[in-house]
Amino acid sequence: MNTAARPEAVLFRRGSWWEIRRIGEVLRQETIGGVLLLAGTVVAMAWANSPWSAAYESLRALTVGPSAMHLHLDLAAWAADGLLAIFFFVAGLELKQQFVAGDLRDPRRAAVPVAAAVGGVIVPALIYLAFTVGDGGGALKGWAIPSATDIAFALAVLAVAGRHLPSALRTFLLTLAVVDDLLAIAIIAVFYSSGLSILPLLAALVPLAAFAALVRRQAGCWWLLLPLAAATWALVHASGVHATVAGVLLAFTVPVGRRTEHGGSGAVPGLAAHFEDRVRPVSAAVAVPIFALLSAGVSLGGLRTALADSVSLGVVVGLVAGKVAGIVAATWLVARFTHASLDEELCWIDVMGVAMLGGIGFTVSLLIGELAFGASGRDEHSKVAVLAGSLVATLLATILLRLRNRACRRSTGPSPATPTKTASLTSTRPTATAARVGCQITPATGHHSDSNRHR
Repeated sequence: MNTAARPEAVLFRRGSWWEIRRIGEVLRQETIGGVLLLAGTVVAMAWANSPWSAAYESLRALTVGPSAMHLHLDLAAWAADGLLAIFFFVAGLELKQQFVAGDLRDPRRAAVPVAAAVGGVIVPALIYLAFTVGDGGGALKGWAIPSATDIAFALAVLAVAGRHLPSALRTFLLTLAVVDDLLAIAIIAVFYSSGLSILPLLAALVPLAAFAALVRRQAGCWWLLLPLAAATWALVHASGVHATVAGVLLAFTVPVGRRTEHGGSGAVPGLAAHFEDRVRPVSAAVAVPIFALLSAGVSLGGLRTALADSVSLGVVVGLVAGKVAGIVAATWLVARFTHASLDEELCWIDVMGVAMLGGIGFTVSLLIGELAFGASGRDEHSKVAVLAGSLVATLLATILLRLRNRACRRSTGPSPATPTKTASLTSTRPTATAARVGCQITPATGHHSDSNRHR
């Protein structure tokens, strides 16, 4: 009988070289996108509170597009329904790659970010409901507003404040944010779609199936795929289901496996990676910043009144406290019931810092606020609350992560997050004593096996 002890389960173990390199590339693009997103937000806020605020509202209300299939929409609706479909297409590609070909294809490794994302959705929603349960005026409809995490902003803050933190935390935050956004789109599809029309929804399956057939045959013909994607989006929009769902459905049809180039024998990355490389810059640099420009402009004249509303209080507390409580509690429960310990590079204060970044709920939170309250005073209040809560979460996360980043930089020197191809992954890992500067943590078993230390 084999009596060898099972290797100790470790949370946030350092990923493979392929995963580290891919995550690093995503971080670079999303960091730039975060800067552009911030710029769009600042412009929108300044414009909406300037003497030219009427011009800003006129721009948002400008209607374009054909009346057929209900596509004569104002620019704000085009940004929310159309541009964010590109954002969710990229999120769907990222999620599929991580769970099909990435390190998270191992269910034990995937359990942590998925559980953390679920906790980060449930706890903020419960906190929001606690603040608004006795209020009228449809306040309860906004329960999902504090449940989303903005990928671009969160990764941009981590890139600036936590450059020397272990790469496993970056992978965790990226996966957490992507799963969080996919949960948010599921919530939008179920709870914030109205007037469901079955015929257009069934008709959307035709271009979706044609798109899936082409990508399964490794066809990268944009002149065929783009019209099919547009037709799928338009039919989903006409069905009453929020059109951003089409982006996720299209992404899930794209194969992840490596492919062989025509006329060549070498394998190249699959279509999912190829599409992500092409579409992510459009999402990060164009789609999301324009959405911010057309959605984040809110008057600050009644700031005190806005923040006193139960909706605003529920959103702010849900983002700042609920996200941290939900993510950390879910991660701890996974560690508790699987008898796992944190990787030797980390301690729970690092997890708390990343959980604070989860409270930056900008893009999708603004979208859910618009869907919940429409063009009403409470929509304006929810926008103010999302901006305030995200700002507080950013400041708290920055302070904590910079303190930890400083400790890691003193103890380990250059960041281990970007090793060279010829460097040994194990040689870049700090020792347990050095990595845990400022931490007081007791491992689950009191020691780490050599196989875990050098994996």
